[in-house]
Amino acid sequence: MAFAGLKKQINKANQYVTEKMGAAEGTKMDDDFVEMERKTDVTYELVEELQMKTKEFLQPNPTARAKMAAVKGISKLSGQAKAATYPQPEGTLGETMLVYGRKLGEESVFGAALIESGETMKQLADVKYALDDNVKQNFLEPLHHLQSKDLKEVLHHRKKLHGRRLDFDCKKRKQTKGGSGNLQSSSPYGSPARSPSPYRGTGSSVTEDEIRQAEEKFAESLHLAQMGMHNILDNDVEQIAQLAFFAEGLLEYHKQCTDILKVLTETLHDKRNEAASKPRKEFIPKTLADLPMSMGGEMISSTGRTTPSSLTEGLNGMNNAKTPSAVSPGSAPGWDPFGQNAPVPQGRTNSRPQPSATAVYDFDPENPGELGFKEGDCITLTSRIDENWFEGSLNGKTGFFPVNYVHVTVPLP
Repeated sequence: MAFAGLKKQINKANQYVTEKMGAAEGTKMDDDFVEMERKTDVTYELVEELQMKTKEFLQPNPTARAKMAAVKGISKLSGQAKAATYPQPEGTLGETMLVYGRKLGEESVFGAALIESGETMKQLADVKYALDDNVKQNFLEPLHHLQSKDLKEVLHHRKKLHGRRLDFDCKKRKQTKGGSGNLQSSSPYGSPARSPSPYRGTGSSVTEDEIRQAEEKFAESLHLAQMGMHNILDNDVEQIAQLAFFAEGLLEYHKQCTDILKVLTETLHDKRNEAASKPRKEFIPKTLADLPMSMGGEMISSTGRTTPSSLTEGLNGMNNAKTPSAVSPGSAPGWDPFGQNAPVPQGRTNSRPQPSATAVYDFDPENPGELGFKEGDCITLTSRIDENWFEGSLNGKTGFFPVNYVHVTVPLP
């Protein structure tokens, strides 16, 4: 730093400390200038806050924003141009709907409705990305330019003005302190000015040229600072236009969202009507008797659908069971579900006895038309419905019951 520059810095520090201690009073700016400074400061805060809040509006997830910033920082350090994309919540929700809609299957009307909703949410995410690009280009970038160029330049001029004002006031104070010449008039900045005198400069360490140069630089910085602040504060047309671009972008975004959601709403109404008009299948809950059971190392159905050899082995293995399973075939020795090997009771005549069966397990009816009984009950057989069900009567009640819950004592003719 040159000696003149060092001397100027010393003058600034001297004047600043002197003013803070109250020993001297510096040049005062007029009220209009002070008001312009206040509005410029408000504009600077506004631009900074508006950029931050707009980014939060477009990307509301703070965790995702922090992750994107970290990726961007790492990319800069590594020299790779890697840009992270903000995950729109509409797209995340849409992807979840698509995944589970496909898992439900094509035959599910609800699954098809989920797929339609998922595709719509992904469309909304694409529209949101378009809004982001529009707002960044037409709103955020002009604000950033205003902050990084115009406002930064004005702040530079104001800072320079403050330093030159301190230098000018320090030199004037030193000249006044020297006592040479008489005070005759005041400068336009509120600081006393001296009239020309043949004794100018005697008794003072500040020359007339230094005073004049300091005053010229002070006036130059004052002019630049005022013009810069005026240009920013008088730029309402451009700033309102940027707000209009932002509003138009939002309007277009919501219009597109409305059109997309209208289509989805109509589609979902059609899906609802399709589901309502779809014939309902009669559903009969399965019991444990309908489930395949493992017996003797082989899987057999409790309804008796198995090979005769595995059925016989399974039945023989259950003879010693204290409490038989409700889904297993009869375990009585020699049990024959078809009644073909049933012995003829002693004491009977050659006339054919009434068909009957003895309950091997308790049977609790779960559906209308079924006949309930307890183990040991003797049931009169009426007919055989199919390979799995008998029709019979007990205690005056008639109904259906599983073949494998009884031991046929007298087979049907």
